[in-house]
Amino acid sequence: MGRSYYVFSPGVVRRKENTIVIEIEKEDRIERKILPVEDVEQIFFMSDVNINSRFLEFVSKNEITLHFFNHYGYYTGSFFPRKRSISGFVLVKQVEHYLDSEKRLALASKFVSGALHNIRRILEKRGYDEVHEKIKKYEEELKSAKSIVELMSIEAHSRKAYYSVWSSITGWELVSREIRPPSNELNALISFGNSLVYSYVLKEIYHTPLNPAISYLHEPSEKRFSLALDISEIFKPIFVDRLIFRLINQGILKKDEHFEQDLEGVFLNETGRKIFIQKFDELMNETILHRALGRKVRYQSLIRLEIYKILKHILGDKEYKPLKVWW
Repeated sequence: MGRSYYVFSPGVVRRKENTIVIEIEKEDRIERKILPVEDVEQIFFMSDVNINSRFLEFVSKNEITLHFFNHYGYYTGSFFPRKRSISGFVLVKQVEHYLDSEKRLALASKFVSGALHNIRRILEKRGYDEVHEKIKKYEEELKSAKSIVELMSIEAHSRKAYYSVWSSITGWELVSREIRPPSNELNALISFGNSLVYSYVLKEIYHTPLNPAISYLHEPSEKRFSLALDISEIFKPIFVDRLIFRLINQGILKKDEHFEQDLEGVFLNETGRKIFIQKFDELMNETILHRALGRKVRYQSLIRLEIYKILKHILGDKEYKPLKVWW
């Protein structure tokens, strides 16, 4: 498995023999970085870059994924190599689970159950017993939910209760969750972090026969890969929320140094994004003992393992049980 690379400045990206060359224009020079292709798994572009079809053909051949973000840190899209893991049988089974209301509800409820458990663990470790118990009751309500709308409502109420203590945890203001535009720093951090998780999940789905547009909790649509949204719900508390609390409580991110504001709202500046991504990348490469496997795995590997569990569920091999953290 290769590494993730991040490009923060405008420049030119091209192929040179069997390497990827990234050229960034500085005031008085061109800064050049050369990446051996076998070392690259995905590249995140956080600014405008010039690429050509020859380069896209090269990364496609080497199964490298490209993710694009705009100046404000908003995810704009991804380039995926031609999908090699294709199965008509899996596609049929995936659609069956969507069209069968009982099967869809059962799978969707597991995504919410995993997300709420992982949220509750965060609260439990920090001593927010009242909200912890409230979310525990919402978890019980999941068992009697009769529709996707009801599931979404339970999740929305749970997250509202969860976000109500974020100001206390961080010391930063969070009145409500806002997506676009974020009006404060915490909303900007949540949106940016969630976009990174979505990108990672989408890339891992690509390596399986699953179709990323056929989802169960979120309604499938024409403009997004909604299965990645489903699966991201489980991982956002694990990867994003815990990281945000750490960066703020340890004084690594500061309001007056790492954020900007304009008509588009509040967003991380380049320095802030670099800090967040560095710590995010370090987290994804940390290892943890996997109880079922009996060995250590990278945090990033948890995503692919989760997707294969979903695949087995859809194929009828083994009932899916969402990742519920214990640490």
